[in-house]
Parts: sequence; C-alpha cells; structure tokens
Amino acid sequence: MKITPVIVTILLFVSCSRQVPVPKTPAPQAQFTITPPPVFNGGEAFGFLQAQTAFGPRNPGSTGHQKCLDYLVNQLAHAVDTVSRQEFTADGYDGEKLALTNVFAQVNPKAGNRILLIAHWDTRPRADQEKDPAKQQQPILGANDGASGVAILLEIARLMKHAPPAAGIDFLLVDGEDYGKEGDQANYLLGARYFAQHLPPGYRPAFGILLDMVGDSNLELLREPTSVQLAPDVVSLVWSTAKSLGVYQFTDADQRPVLDDHVPLNEAGIRTIDLIDFQYPDASNRYWHTLEDTPDKCSAASLEAVGKVLLAVLYGQPA
Repeated sequence: MKITPVIVTILLFVSCSRQVPVPKTPAPQAQFTITPPPVFNGGEAFGFLQAQTAFGPRNPGSTGHQKCLDYLVNQLAHAVDTVSRQEFTADGYDGEKLALTNVFAQVNPKAGNRILLIAHWDTRPRADQEKDPAKQQQPILGANDGASGVAILLEIARLMKHAPPAAGIDFLLVDGEDYGKEGDQANYLLGARYFAQHLPPGYRPAFGILLDMVGDSNLELLREPTSVQLAPDVVSLVWSTAKSLGVYQFTDADQRPVLDDHVPLNEAGIRTIDLIDFQYPDASNRYWHTLEDTPDKCSAASLEAVGKVLLAVLYGQPA
C-alpha cells in the first residue's frame, strides 16, 4: 500500500463516490447468535506470521512466493469449506511477466449473508525506503506489511473449523498488492483489481474488511478516511465493537487516506474498510518498505487485539 497525497485523495474521493454509491441497505449490527465467538489466540496467529516469513521474501517470481502460496492454500484447505486459486498474469517492469494468484476461500458457502475478509500475501520486491542505495533493490521480508493480516485471517479460519458463525465468511488473499514502484499507482493493488473485475457470479457480500499492517508491536489503528466515506456504518461497527471489548488499539481519530486494496473493491460495489496502522512503528515510519520489516517488530498481542474484534463482529452477523 502507499500513502495517498491529499490532493490525489480528494480526486479519488470524488471518483469513488460517483462510482460506488452507498447502497441503501440496513447498517450491519452485532447481534450475537447461539454460537459465541471463539477465543482468538495471538500466539497461534504469530506462528502463522513466522511461518510465512520463514519462506523469505514473497515477491512475485521468487521461490518464497511459490512456497508460501502452497502453504496458504494447504492451511485454508484444512480449515474452510472451499478453497480456489484465481490465477492471472500481469505485465511488470522491463518486460517482466508476473504470474499472480489470488486465494479465495469460504466458510458456510450456502449462507446468503456474507462478509469478506481481505489481506495481501505478497511482499514488496524492493526496499525503496532504505537510506542506503545499495539496499534499495533488495526484496523485503514483509512481517507486518503482508504477513500480519494473513496471519490473523488464518487463525480466524482455523477457529471457524469447529465453531462456524451463522453468516458466510469469505477469505480473499490477494497477490501483487505491493509490486508498483513509488509514484506508479497503476502497478499497485494488482490482485484486488483483478478480483474486482472478475467477481464470482452474483457475488455481493454485505461488506468487507481489509487487514494491512496490523501486527506492529506499537499498534494504533486510526480510522481511514476513504473507509469512513464509503462504508461509515462498517467503520462504526468495528470501532464500537473494539470499544465495547476494551481493545484500546482502535483509536477514535482519523489518519491520512491510504491507497489500498479496499479502493478497487469499493469501486466494484463491495463496501470495504481498511484496518491499517501506517505509522510503523511510529510517525518516523522507519520500518515501512525497508529490510527492517521483520517478525521482531511485530507482536502476538497486536494480532490478538485485531482478531478479537473481528471475531466479535463476524459472530454477531445473522445468517
């Protein structure tokens, strides 16, 4: 993902608001079903984070990319009802052909009311925020920027295997999110854009929640403005749930707009919000898109805070 300049964001808001009118549907509400939400295990989630980083960088075309893809599909296949790969190609830089794969998995595939959870599983092919020019072309490990969101989704899927919620839950792991060079917005969000253009027939979830950079040891989740504009009821649901649970990492303040995978999904009519702590680890942002984005900068407690809130939201949705 990349931070969106204010001027560009204003234009983006105008564009999205015209293309993605907010549907006149009832706001999602947390109404707990007979099955209470299971207890999210931050330690298990952190294990999923470490397993991904053990493959090394997962940028398209790398060995780690292929090995991690197989691992993710295998983990989901043991936990959910259906798993499929959405394979596609994209043109990269200098004539490179990118072989990319989105992973789409479902719990309760026959349920009419569906919630979509999204995270990107690829990592950035270049550490362009490194101060040392000699390091700027090296791929990053992406412990927070990539693995953290996926780790939470894998733990949620694992828990749902034995105690599924009433609603249908969909997991979308998108590829090619972080491929683009700085300033080249067209080559970011490749997987989310492809999915948005090739939705399953009749697919219309009630809303979506994107997880990106949610494992920071110093986690602080502020409301993302594009999310607030296009899906205000979903933002309110998530933040009010966090408040009711005493999860302090969700802060009642707004950050700067971020260009992320929720943008093409909103353009496709899927009202989606972005959970992202862009200040990693703080306002200095010194780990973002650098070789310092490693597991020791993340924590099980942060993953657990986000997972706990999401489970309460998901298990509060009707069938």
